[in-house]
Amino acid sequence: MVILSRIYAYIENFYLYLRLIFVQRYLICSMAKREVETQYIGSVLGFIWAFVQPVVMITLYWVIFSVGFKVQPKNDVPFVVWLTAGMTSWYIFADIVNGSSGIILVHAHLIKKTLFYPNILPVIKILSSLITHAIFLVVLIGLILLQKMPVSGYYLQFLYYLACLCVLALGLSWAVSALNVFIRDVGQIVNVILQIGFWITPIFWDLQMMPPQIRIFFKLNPMFYIVQGYRESFIYFLPFWKHPYQTLYFWIVAAFTMFAGALIFKKLKPHFADVL
Repeated sequence: MVILSRIYAYIENFYLYLRLIFVQRYLICSMAKREVETQYIGSVLGFIWAFVQPVVMITLYWVIFSVGFKVQPKNDVPFVVWLTAGMTSWYIFADIVNGSSGIILVHAHLIKKTLFYPNILPVIKILSSLITHAIFLVVLIGLILLQKMPVSGYYLQFLYYLACLCVLALGLSWAVSALNVFIRDVGQIVNVILQIGFWITPIFWDLQMMPPQIRIFFKLNPMFYIVQGYRESFIYFLPFWKHPYQTLYFWIVAAFTMFAGALIFKKLKPHFADVL
């Protein structure tokens, strides 16, 4: 009974944790808007820079791999489209997690001097990152139309995979943002892990290149599910329920990550003001 009551208490606290995000939704939207505006304040081109970075990045990788290394189309799909579909999902994930690692330190003045709920800060980062994500999507759809590839209602399925990504990223962001307050090396460690994760996730390369016996290890990476899902939404037009076991595995990992991240943040939050 003691164990059950403790589990119930954890679940109830987690529910209240999520409910707080809903209660603070107007503040979250306002701060996310302000964060986007401050990124380009003082620059001559302003918001145009948000378009320049994705276009330059995709063009650079396309020239290197398609023109330089002569990478062939994947299953009759132009490599630049295949690559962009994978990068679109990874870029926002890396931006959220990497940006959240130091977000408590950046807003230390709010935590020390006002009645503020710091657990909403990673949510603010997620909302602000959606702007760049939308630009990546525009570029992706533009490339699809330019290559005269078919258009489908399956495009809307990306919203499901985006929700998957946000749940996973939010759990990780809560954990790394809280830990970074006490161990300042966490931000650097996160950056290194994301660089490794970029190359072990099938973004530039196809999983079919690997021997069958080791493919399962790459599929254990939860970002594989999301990257592949974006491609299935924009290129292959496959519904997410075609992979029931992968879907179940992903949500188990994502739910555990989100719950663990919230627990870590909740345990460390009372000590933020003493360290900042």
